[in-house]
Amino acid sequence: MLTATSSGREPRAVLGERPEMHATPVPLDASDPARRQVGALTWLGGLVLTSPDPAFGGFSAMRVAGDRFTLLSDGGNIVDFRMGPDLRPRDVRFADLPGPGTGAIKRHRDSESLTWDPGTGRAWVGFENRNAIWRYDSSLTHAERNVRPAAMHDWPIAGGPEAMVRLANGQFIVFSETARPKGRRDARVVLRFAGDPTDTRRPPLAFAYVPPDGYDPTDVAELPDGRLLVLNRRLSIPALFTAKLSVIDVRGVPAGGIVRGAEIASFARPLLHDNFEALAVTREGADTIVWIASDDNREFWEQSLLLKFRLDLRGREPGQAKSPPPAKGTG
Repeated sequence: MLTATSSGREPRAVLGERPEMHATPVPLDASDPARRQVGALTWLGGLVLTSPDPAFGGFSAMRVAGDRFTLLSDGGNIVDFRMGPDLRPRDVRFADLPGPGTGAIKRHRDSESLTWDPGTGRAWVGFENRNAIWRYDSSLTHAERNVRPAAMHDWPIAGGPEAMVRLANGQFIVFSETARPKGRRDARVVLRFAGDPTDTRRPPLAFAYVPPDGYDPTDVAELPDGRLLVLNRRLSIPALFTAKLSVIDVRGVPAGGIVRGAEIASFARPLLHDNFEALAVTREGADTIVWIASDDNREFWEQSLLLKFRLDLRGREPGQAKSPPPAKGTG
């Protein structure tokens, strides 16, 4: 529901207690409904998600575990549901993420990234405008610990932990949306935490990621082979939002190293394209499945999309990690 506040301040937007969500199928390419291929991705279906609840939307992160989907908005709203191969959501639940801020206003919360430990279910959320990471229990109803890592203290207020993933080996990789290494306008700062990022005893290792020209990283997921899939987004005129997927390999990258991605898919006209901010990778038998969701910014000209693809990376090489150049005078 949407409740107006006094003194002309911004309203507090929180999802209501009676969840109602509609899912309408969409084609990948409205001009060619039979199209199924985009780069290394094969189209398996997609939905436009809508709700009469005025607080619905703004999805910036996603968790998919089995048939359970959790969409997290940048205002701290949670939409949780079950969905099978028929792409029909059921058992829909709305909730509010406990954490910083007094409501679900983006500038008070700005929850942009989400990752979790499949073993315990424990989850971590990155808050962009606070440059903070909070740890939650598996139900996302109890905040256990939070920290503002010193390595993130100078990240731009609107360029904080936009993308975060917990790797199978227990490490965490956190991407800044816009913070750049010194002297590298084309790159973004990335942090590698050896373990739980809310444990401040071990500082992270910093390296850099070079996204496609003009794009910023918005989410990341680990692939079955240990490489990372990075979702990159661009806003331009007149194309508005477009997106590119890149594969990178950060294993063994040194402090100060640079990683470039291998582009595997691009989303622009006439394909579905929007403010893609949420990414998840799952398995269905031998198939690697990629899920992408969009943040509609609660604007009439944007949509809350949830898209499903099968990934085939045969013959595509990952971006390579490079060591930093030697300092002057060191030979």
